[in-house]
Amino acid sequence: MRSYLDFEKPVAELDSKIDELRTLAASGSDIHEEIEKIEEKAQQALQDLYAALTPWQKTQVARHPQRPHCVDYIEGLITEFTPLAGDRKFGDDEALVGGFGRFRGESVCVIGQEKGSTTETRLRHNFGMARPEGYRKAVRLMEMADRFDLPVLSLVDTAGAYPGIGAEERGQAEAIARSTEACLQLGVPNVAMVIGEGGSGGAIAIATANKVLMLEHAVYSVISPEAASSILWRDGTKAQEAANSMKITAQDLLRFGVIDQILPEPKGGAHRDPAVMIATAGDAIAAAFAELKGQGRDAIRVHRRQKFLEIGRKLA
Repeated sequence: MRSYLDFEKPVAELDSKIDELRTLAASGSDIHEEIEKIEEKAQQALQDLYAALTPWQKTQVARHPQRPHCVDYIEGLITEFTPLAGDRKFGDDEALVGGFGRFRGESVCVIGQEKGSTTETRLRHNFGMARPEGYRKAVRLMEMADRFDLPVLSLVDTAGAYPGIGAEERGQAEAIARSTEACLQLGVPNVAMVIGEGGSGGAIAIATANKVLMLEHAVYSVISPEAASSILWRDGTKAQEAANSMKITAQDLLRFGVIDQILPEPKGGAHRDPAVMIATAGDAIAAAFAELKGQGRDAIRVHRRQKFLEIGRKLA
């Protein structure tokens, strides 16, 4: 069953009317022309709505529970995927999924945050908020990929690293820093794609890549709008105002050079046609890796480091 966001109420009402008319049509009423007209009106309303989304509305779309998640992209793009578990220091963290497989016939390492799609899986994956062992698992996988000369694909979708006391006691900040360092030290190409939320250090820990792609209605920020609202105004209800001021959309970040490419989403967001979105992502990932193919290990490192240094120069 389709879930509608608050700002999608006009579309929801039209879709509800269409469902009612289809029920009447099934009972023998000849109202097919009327149904077609309302369907066209609903599609146009959806297109107009998504052509002018505010940053806060994009944040809501990025968090949509029916949006395709990390495991959906892995299932759609990666064959022979073999997940690996554990950081060899403390334990496993299912908020961060990782392993090896084949992308269009080529061996690849895949790392990504998984939010879960049901109550059970959301709890198991901790809503995509990784603990230190998750980032240490990412480091282990990246080092293994580097050793065997395999490119790394990161799928970013997290509100941020888990802020619990246990995570802090086990060195959350150090683990994020080590993971970011591991990204920078890779002698193989790495491509990151922000598929939903790119939250703070929890995102950059696996997104410090040669190429950073971002879905059209995804968001990527140093802090969530809710947290920014609490800090700046001591009022968590001003998240919308914060989002509108923070430059967190793909369009803003492309202009600043923080990301390299925006991937168009199906009309009404990735959740309305996951198969098309996953296919589009596959083509973009293949093109990004093709651009980096054949470069030496030192050239790959220099390319990545210069990319992030250049961001600092632009924003200084």
